[in-house]
Amino acid sequence: MEKPSLIIGHDGKKRCQWCGDDPLYVAYHDNEWGNPVHDDRRLFEKICLEGFQAGLSWITILKKRENFRESFDGFDFHKVANYTDKDVDRLLQNAGIIRHRGKIEATINNAKQAIEMEQEFGSLDAYFWGFKPENHAQPTSMSTVPASTDISATISKDLKKRGWKFVGPTTVYAFMQAMGLINDHIKGCAFQGT
Repeated sequence: MEKPSLIIGHDGKKRCQWCGDDPLYVAYHDNEWGNPVHDDRRLFEKICLEGFQAGLSWITILKKRENFRESFDGFDFHKVANYTDKDVDRLLQNAGIIRHRGKIEATINNAKQAIEMEQEFGSLDAYFWGFKPENHAQPTSMSTVPASTDISATISKDLKKRGWKFVGPTTVYAFMQAMGLINDHIKGCAFQGT
């Protein structure tokens, strides 16, 4: 039997069931997830954190997000692009983040690619929002939410062609959901992004 797609929180408001009742997760769902983001640093942070999430749950990353921000200079990709092997070693010793060499090295690599894209498109915002679908059917249940779409596959392919790593179609789709390029709040959710 399928879980209900919406739950009623302690405040009596309906929410997408994936956020459960963890206060951190609920706050993320209510105040961030699905709200359009146009800040390059936040876009870079999110695509990197989605890469770190691969094989893990988002709540694991969310609980470590402040440590990630501190460890990666607030995800200022101009700074991260200059990280050296010494920085990789430093990060591998940091228990406050996910200590995965490939994902750490991918973040540094992706920062270099982000600078190139900023030069080409003017901003990461211009690049990513250029892929916003004109029509996206808001889901009516969790079972109607795809893991990826043709658009996320197209973005993934283009990013990989540009040298990005840990940006598969599912990772990119989760990024699109979180950054508000699409609205995947379940119909009836009290929080619909802005």
